[in-house]
Amino acid sequence: MSRDESLAFWIAAPGRGELRHEAMPAPGLEEASVRTLFSGVSRGTESIIFSGHVPTGEYARMRAPFQAGQFPGPVKYGYSNVGQVLRGPAELAGRTVFCLYPHQEQYVVPADALYVLPEAVPAHRAILAANLETALNGMWDSGAGPGDRISVIGGGSVGCLTAWLAARIPGCEVELIDHNPHRAAIAKSLGVKFALPGAASPDADVVLHASGSAEGLSLALRLAAFEATVVELSWYGDRPVTLALGEAFHARRLTLKSSQVGAIGAERRARWNLRRRMALALALLTAPALDVLINSEGRFEELPQTLERLSRAPGDVIMHRVRYR
Repeated sequence: MSRDESLAFWIAAPGRGELRHEAMPAPGLEEASVRTLFSGVSRGTESIIFSGHVPTGEYARMRAPFQAGQFPGPVKYGYSNVGQVLRGPAELAGRTVFCLYPHQEQYVVPADALYVLPEAVPAHRAILAANLETALNGMWDSGAGPGDRISVIGGGSVGCLTAWLAARIPGCEVELIDHNPHRAAIAKSLGVKFALPGAASPDADVVLHASGSAEGLSLALRLAAFEATVVELSWYGDRPVTLALGEAFHARRLTLKSSQVGAIGAERRARWNLRRRMALALALLTAPALDVLINSEGRFEELPQTLERLSRAPGDVIMHRVRYR
């Protein structure tokens, strides 16, 4: 492959990925070229997209910032890329950066799309930035405060990061709930309690749901205390979800609230923008404890087979790291 080309991962059709050669333009005056070191696959959203389950009415809203192609395919999709700047503005040259870019060996983007990693954040951990940003948004939307009893349902990357953030609020009792008993060790390393669904603690002040299942959301409603808030962080694609709202939902005056990373909640919108939020997410990644969430790794050349496997049988994988060198 010549220096003017780069390999990129594409979903050729639902359930089938491939690597394609792409032309590499020279960066313009306000652009930078980046060589990828790592990218991340969060098995929730990317598995839905790989399998072709994006609802037709959501094609526009679900576009990644540097997506190419259209759903359901062929499409180049991804949002967790860490690389080194090869050419660009002097203040970026040679720096290690995060970008909301798909899985690709090398690329050119506007310089203002790049986020320089804090010195204490290693490149291999920075792939968690996008999901930590989602968790931050969910915590803001929840309104959780000191002393609250907080339940987080779903031990994937977003759920674990949400529980970790919640445990940093003074006085909070935080419980991570998942049907996989292997998540107990993860929860312990993050400083939170763990419970299987049948043993989850009731009467939570705030419940954050991130399991991506109707059963998990039903459990969230059952665990919520009187006038508590349930925040829905999961995205179901084109799968319908049925809830038993005829039970105690109304009597307990529960609030079911959606949270989506594409917008900042009204309480902060006047002071926070997306760049400030991402900068905070990156700054929080100095914690070595978060490395436990990246529990799978493979070479970029293997990504078509890896995504097929993760969408079909993810096993214990929380976050998969793609290695480019």
